[in-house]
Amino acid sequence: MSVYSLMSEKEQNAEYEKLRNEYQRYQGLALNLDMSRGKPCTDQLELTMDLLDCVNSRSGAFSRDGLDCRNYGLLQGLPEARELMAAMMGVAPDEVIVGGSSSLNMMYDAVSRAMTHGLPGSDKPWGRQEELKFLCPVPGYDRHFAITQYFGIKMIPIEMDEHGPNMDQVEALVNNDPAVKGIWCVPKYSNPSGITYSRETVHRFARLRPAAPDFRIFWDNAYGIHDLYEDKADQLENLMDLCKASGKEDMVYIFCSTSKISFSGSGLAAMAASKRNIEHISSSMSIQTIGHNKLNQLAHVRFFKDIDHMKEHMKKHAAILRPKFSIVLDTLQARLGGLGIASWHKPLGGYFISLDVEKGCAKRTVELCRQAGVKLTPAGATYPYGVDPDDSNIRIAPTFPPEQELQTAAELLCLCTRMATLERLMSRM
Repeated sequence: MSVYSLMSEKEQNAEYEKLRNEYQRYQGLALNLDMSRGKPCTDQLELTMDLLDCVNSRSGAFSRDGLDCRNYGLLQGLPEARELMAAMMGVAPDEVIVGGSSSLNMMYDAVSRAMTHGLPGSDKPWGRQEELKFLCPVPGYDRHFAITQYFGIKMIPIEMDEHGPNMDQVEALVNNDPAVKGIWCVPKYSNPSGITYSRETVHRFARLRPAAPDFRIFWDNAYGIHDLYEDKADQLENLMDLCKASGKEDMVYIFCSTSKISFSGSGLAAMAASKRNIEHISSSMSIQTIGHNKLNQLAHVRFFKDIDHMKEHMKKHAAILRPKFSIVLDTLQARLGGLGIASWHKPLGGYFISLDVEKGCAKRTVELCRQAGVKLTPAGATYPYGVDPDDSNIRIAPTFPPEQELQTAAELLCLCTRMATLERLMSRM
């Protein structure tokens, strides 16, 4: 029970009036702050500026094997780029396709390809089957949900806890319903909750027995090396290895990118899959393109060299981001801790903090913030169709704003949370 619910009506009104006066002070500051998306800040982008000098008229444009990267060829990517991205995903290089700069683009293509031309193991494309369903752990990534909504695929929310998706729900649906074609997953430092799937959860994924022969796990390991703390990083089990051990490697697609490692708009994206899936995907890609930007692949390989150097580079990112996460988490604790009106998880990596306020208060909290000059991700965005049935989840993206602005935004968010909670209590009375 919250502190506010124990107050008398007179005490609630007095508390709200005090908060409203403070809120009006914020409105007078004419703020224009944005915490709506998980974007790297300028200081992070500066870390990789030397990458721009790795391919130029003096360094040359030839790969390790002497291929002229200015020309056509290598649909699946430079061998050395496939090696680098394979190391990020914990797979073999010949199980990797290096795409353009967006892993989201590769996910969209994977769904689109299944819709129009089907997948190995099925006699019909998804688009010619009577019913299609996708499982969506919630809260989750809004852009994942946008893809399945765009293609008219029915989305089924799956509860999340500190171990990952509710695997009892996942198993019951996947193993018994042939209309279930896939599940979206951000397995390490999930967007937005920041949790990492437990060992048992990943093992249960590998033990799935899908009723649909064309079921796929969309394993978006976007934050696989995005640890905030060297001494207490989360560890994620290798799903591909587990699936191989049970002969189910066709069941999984793995995605990653350097979007939050090098340049968010000009990085490298990649996907990993079984050799059978890679052959199927490549046959479709050969119609779509002759090859992606090999100069960019070459520049990334020359800059990062290997996975060990890339992980060292990520420590520089972490040094920039740790204070920002601390600002938000410390402010939440100082302003909301002990009130019983909100809860949050302290992530050890990734890009987001997930705030759960009391039921029916998220939209009002976000709107109050907007009216005072702080833009947040719309309430409900972390659920399929943009509908949070409890209206309680708010995604906080602390990476982009400067620290001073972030402090102001976090304090305002806490203030608006308290106001929204009191408004709902008083409206009931």
